[in-house]
Amino acid sequence: MINRRERMSRRLERVSLSGLLTFLLLYSLPLETVAETSEARGMPSTSVLNPAAQLWRDVRQRDGSNVGNTQVKGVETGVLINANGDRWGKFRMEQLIPIGGTVLVSAVLLLGIFYMLRGKVAIEGGPSDRKLFRYTTYERTIHWFLASVFLFLAITGMILLFGRSVLIPVIGKEAFSVLASLSKEGHDLVGPLFIIAVVLMFIQFVKRNIYQKGDLSWLLRGGGIIGGKHVPSNFFNMGEKSMFWMLILVGSVIIASGLMLLFPIFGQGREWMGLAHVGHTLGAMLMVTVILGHIYIGSVGMEGALEGMTTGYCDLNWGKEHHDHWASELIEKGETLTNEEVEKLKMGDSSTTHGGESATTG
Repeated sequence: MINRRERMSRRLERVSLSGLLTFLLLYSLPLETVAETSEARGMPSTSVLNPAAQLWRDVRQRDGSNVGNTQVKGVETGVLINANGDRWGKFRMEQLIPIGGTVLVSAVLLLGIFYMLRGKVAIEGGPSDRKLFRYTTYERTIHWFLASVFLFLAITGMILLFGRSVLIPVIGKEAFSVLASLSKEGHDLVGPLFIIAVVLMFIQFVKRNIYQKGDLSWLLRGGGIIGGKHVPSNFFNMGEKSMFWMLILVGSVIIASGLMLLFPIFGQGREWMGLAHVGHTLGAMLMVTVILGHIYIGSVGMEGALEGMTTGYCDLNWGKEHHDHWASELIEKGETLTNEEVEKLKMGDSSTTHGGESATTG
């Protein structure tokens, strides 16, 4: 009985082993055939790609205009996978940011070279003991309001634009993530104030920035750089007027593109959002470059240039050298002021007037 059971057990083992060997042989035959066929043709054997992965790759790389049907209604909801975002990100990192950085660095270098060659432009006759009334308190408030808003937006915008390549190596990823988040929120919240500032600036200064006879001569002579002599000008010279219109026109582009980016509710798709981002960035870089020149003149570039925006009055000799038409009109009207008269006006002494206006209105 025992021998019979042992024989049955051995027979089952042989059958199981034979079945396993047969299964392995049948499973390996197609692979060997493929390998032998490939080697016979002189080609390396390759594994078969996952058809699902290839399907999604084809979907991803389709043209974005190939729109399907969907129950979800909205902009680009019929596009299964939109690759425009990836293409935009690559363009931003590889072209837009390097261009913006090159423009800013070049502007700073040019200003530095100009300062080393020219130095600070001094008042030729030296500061006088008399002043000319130039800006009201309201006008100066608008100027510094716009300057503060623009400076904040410029700094936060550059943190978002250049921070990944410039700040992360210095402060690390964690600190930059906090700084970038604060910059993004601050940029979005303060941005609408820029609209108000530009509108106020336009209303208050547009009349004095209309181009006049003689402005072209100022431009052709580079504001006095060519020929080494000051060029006659009015209340604002050609350079200041051009900066004003640049602020209004380029500022309008920045405002419009910023609204598109901040409020994507106007039916704009990824392509329009990308164009808005390009216009916003390039416009901001252009404005920052021009404002750098403006700051240079008002700080270390020219003696007496900043005084009008800080006190409301400018030096008489400075006015005659840089805005002689305007200064001559005030001199003819007898509207020059001594330092003592200026101090009385600042203190609100209504007995002292300038230009027919009470000191309390200045």
